[in-house]
Amino acid sequence: MTSKQRSYLMKLASPLDSILQIGKSSLTPEVTAAVDEALEARELIKINLLKNSPDDGKEVAATLAERTHSQVVQVIGRKIVLYRESKTKKKILLP
Repeated sequence: MTSKQRSYLMKLASPLDSILQIGKSSLTPEVTAAVDEALEARELIKINLLKNSPDDGKEVAATLAERTHSQVVQVIGRKIVLYRESKTKKKILLP
């Protein structure tokens, strides 16, 4: 992903609300499956890492990206933005 594409996706993700929250149970198979389904449906998602989660945002983002075959767009504190092109329909056209 180029810096121009990353910048474009950050701009699109800015007004989005977090659709998933990860708490103290961290990355369970259920959370990974939910992220995978959300990426297929929306392509661009924002995840909130709750304060009671013992994990670091960058580590969680890297692990989720690896498990779901997505790309980390941005990690700011405890907010994670992931992107993966949908297999069935394209919603976001990258420049």
